[in-house]
Amino acid sequence: MTSKNTKRFEDVRPGEVLPQLQIPITVGLITGGAIATRDYFPGHHDLDAARELGSPHIFMNILTTNGLVQRFVEDWAGPEARFASLKIKLGAPNYPGDTMTFIGSVSAVDVATRTVEIALSGKNSMGNHVTGTVALVLP
Repeated sequence: MTSKNTKRFEDVRPGEVLPQLQIPITVGLITGGAIATRDYFPGHHDLDAARELGSPHIFMNILTTNGLVQRFVEDWAGPEARFASLKIKLGAPNYPGDTMTFIGSVSAVDVATRTVEIALSGKNSMGNHVTGTVALVLP
């Protein structure tokens, strides 16, 4: 039995657009994400260290970005979706005070494996912070 928030494979079509998701970028999100992923690189939590690196502020680590990508896709697909792959590339950094907006769409479906591919990007005021694809197996 599937929950009402679960996307079923039969209901998905190539080109379907996922609902946008806006993520406010805060110091707490960046430092909390770094701590949660055990990434103690000073640029993710120490403003002075980040500035010594030439950065205007602390910046988000890739593992936090990865988790936000998963949240974006799972919000659409539901809890019964199984992630088969997640491939991302970072671009512009995420700094506190900005907002990252996720957009995405279904780029392919495979009937034999019940797999759906999502092409996505997360953009902030400087451009794309993250781009990539996610493959999901849907019930």
